[in-house]
Amino acid sequence: QVQLVESGGGLVQAGGSLRLSCAASGRTFSSYAMGWFRQAPGKEREFVAAISWSGLITYYADSVKGRFTISRDNAKNTVYLQMNSLKPEDTAVYYCAADYTTITRTNSRDYEYWGQGTQVTVSS
Repeated sequence: QVQLVESGGGLVQAGGSLRLSCAASGRTFSSYAMGWFRQAPGKEREFVAAISWSGLITYYADSVKGRFTISRDNAKNTVYLQMNSLKPEDTAVYYCAADYTTITRTNSRDYEYWGQGTQVTVSS
C-alpha cells in the first residue's frame, strides 16, 4: 500500500508558476514509477507527466511539454511537478499516482494508487 498526498495547488494568473508536491508513504517509494494526471470539469482525466522509479526517464503530454517539469526525490519520498507559463486551460484538479513497475506508463488505468487531488486554477 502507498498513500499519496498532493499539495501546492492554488490560484495563479496566466503566465505564472506553481509547484505541486506529492508526498508518499508506505511501501518503498523508489520502486514506483510516478505520474501526474489532471481532470477539468466535464472532462475525462488526462495524462500530464510521468517519471520512472530512477528519475532518468520522463514523459510529458504535448500540451505541457516545455512548460512543466516532473522530478522526484527518493530520499524524501516526494515527486514534484513544476508548472511554468500557466494557461487558463491548465485549470483542473491535479492528481499524483503510483505504479509499482519498472516501466514508465502514461495510461491512468495502469496506476494503482492515487492521491486525493489538488486544485489548480489559472485566471486569464
